[in-house]
Amino acid sequence: MTLARKQLISIDDTPYYHIISRCVRRSFLCGFDRLTKTSFEHRRQWIVDRIKYLASVFNIDVCSYSVMSNHYHLVLKVNETKDWSIHQVLINWSSLCNLPYLCQKFIDKKPMTKAEIKMVLCITDEDRKRLMNISWFMKMLNQNIAFRANAEDNCKGHFWESRFKSQALLDVSALLTCMAYVDLNPIRAAMAHTPESSDYTSIQERIKNNNSDLLSFGNDDIPYSLSLYFELVELTGRAVLETKRGFIPKELPDILDRLNLNPDTWMDELSQFKTTGITAVGNVSQLKEFCKSVGKKWCAGLQLRSALE
Repeated sequence: MTLARKQLISIDDTPYYHIISRCVRRSFLCGFDRLTKTSFEHRRQWIVDRIKYLASVFNIDVCSYSVMSNHYHLVLKVNETKDWSIHQVLINWSSLCNLPYLCQKFIDKKPMTKAEIKMVLCITDEDRKRLMNISWFMKMLNQNIAFRANAEDNCKGHFWESRFKSQALLDVSALLTCMAYVDLNPIRAAMAHTPESSDYTSIQERIKNNNSDLLSFGNDDIPYSLSLYFELVELTGRAVLETKRGFIPKELPDILDRLNLNPDTWMDELSQFKTTGITAVGNVSQLKEFCKSVGKKWCAGLQLRSALE
């Protein structure tokens, strides 16, 4: 049964979420369709460009992403917009949708009555909420890609498979585990052999671009160095390619210990981000608190175990 979005997303519990959106048609979202001998590879860049544009408009940061043949992954961080001025909120929203006449009048600094200003404030409050809302972010992303793909294919109808899927990441351990899973998607699908050759992924962007506008490492958001994350992804990727599951190289436990992850369960936990029905990731107490916040008696969640257990 489909769950209400309010039962999947609770910003009071965590600002971090893993998002998955899948193409509904047999036709490829991206890549090369061998049956029709058609290349859709250029659509990967459509998605990356749109993600980056929306991140510059919304007060939502991108932690990681990977664009596959018929689906894509995102890890997003939702920020607060309370310090945004009325003018900034309206300007940002106007880059996505046409503003009501009164809001445009406010931006143009034309004379307004008190009743008109009050109405502008009400509209701005709603737009402010939208600019830190994952559902609106995904709507603006998927609608744009669907419109362009349908126009290119000269067809109508749904392009995406139902709603996007989301998983709450309740702590830094869950965040880093999920980011590694997302960045390793091309390697696990045998589309690439190394992180640096994994096209249209955040790990490749971080490796090649020192000025990447992705959420940065080494601060309160991700309190670990980028070099450690590179090593984490690379070593984990070797394990995935060579043994698929359950094997951790001897060099890796020290890194996982710093991240408070259990090396004996890391590979199993990494694989669970693709499991249907997993709506939150964290330890037992965090999962219980999240259920309480979203009004659920129980939560289909993944428990990450500490390396100290």
